[in-house]
Amino acid sequence: MATGRTLEDLDRLELAALAREYLLAGHLIDRAGMPQVIARAGAEVMTAVAIDEWSGASPVYSRRTRRLLGFDGEHDVASMFKGMQLDIGAPPEFLDFRYRVDDERHGGFHLDHCGALADVEPMGDEYVVAMCHHIEDPTFEATVCASNPRARLTPIHRPPRVPADRHPHCAWDVVIDPDIEPAAEPATARRMATTRLAALHIPILPLGDPSAGRMSYAGPVDPDLRLEDFAEPALRALCREFALQGHLLAMSFAAALRGRIEAAEVAEVLRAQLTGVAGVVAGRLARLLPAGGRTTEQRIADVLELHPLMQPRDYVDVWVDGEGETVIALGDCDATEEVVALGWAALLGDGRADSAIDAIVAGVEPGATVELIEAPLGRRRAWRVVLGGEPRPEAAEVTLTRFSSGADFEFRRTGLRSS
Repeated sequence: MATGRTLEDLDRLELAALAREYLLAGHLIDRAGMPQVIARAGAEVMTAVAIDEWSGASPVYSRRTRRLLGFDGEHDVASMFKGMQLDIGAPPEFLDFRYRVDDERHGGFHLDHCGALADVEPMGDEYVVAMCHHIEDPTFEATVCASNPRARLTPIHRPPRVPADRHPHCAWDVVIDPDIEPAAEPATARRMATTRLAALHIPILPLGDPSAGRMSYAGPVDPDLRLEDFAEPALRALCREFALQGHLLAMSFAAALRGRIEAAEVAEVLRAQLTGVAGVVAGRLARLLPAGGRTTEQRIADVLELHPLMQPRDYVDVWVDGEGETVIALGDCDATEEVVALGWAALLGDGRADSAIDAIVAGVEPGATVELIEAPLGRRRAWRVVLGGEPRPEAAEVTLTRFSSGADFEFRRTGLRSS
């Protein structure tokens, strides 16, 4: 029987490692999707899509994280930074934010390393300015409005870098001014707040020993926060939240495409995006999860169970199991029934993204494939893993996503701290 490991089977260190992967997976969404937009509509449209995408998603998931970890009543600079530490827009180390808190209303940060900049700099200054100026200004404002709508971020310096090796990559001052007009929440965020996903409640269930690590993030910001600092119950909830952030960003991306590319092309862009992310993340998870004693079929089941596409399970109704084979079955659920925008699960359920399941399986075992089978009673669509084939070249969408240095990025500041 090919039974995969679930979140409940992982210990604290494994959960922390998985949570980092989910954050990085969310960042890869744009690396997979934006080349599809540029190819169809050009860089200017890509910029507009990115602004609406992140402005729509980040205020919604930022508020969710604040509630989950018990700092939603805090509205100072430190609470803003805490939210940024747990955001798919800033995976730890890949975007190495270093924070400074002067007082409740003043602080700043700089980036010792920006993986997003490393990805874009080879494309030229036009794309650097688009990302670091035109996209960053409105989306930073949208993100921090979830913490305090009177917060303002001012760049001290930012790319294009002069000289070319300037370090840190960028630096910003943050001020909360009680006398200024509060920033309005973007209309895109108000729309995303009406999704089923935004209303989903993910509690911290007291499974395991809550004394071993943080159960909340109330109080001072820890500039060197590690996900290992959280207890197992909090980490399980954070894994679900980080996967949810990815689904929300993908839906916000889909909504931002409306009216900017041909309607018939939207689903194809989303399919390509999902396939690229799914394959790259599957390969990363296959390297992360211990293989000792696991058969190929069990390793594929592990990755399918824990892939962020399949999480959180109270949003995406997926069954991964099999007697002598691995079967993946998707049921009707909140994720397939969203109406605000087209989501990944809806694509899968409608038969428009089978390539994503195939990319996940191939990311673990290049000779494995999936075939469509009749869905079990009560399920919407189902696939079976087929082993024993010759290794295949990876899908073009996966290769394109590997353009990002995040595809092979290695986290280094991991594990429990000694003091």
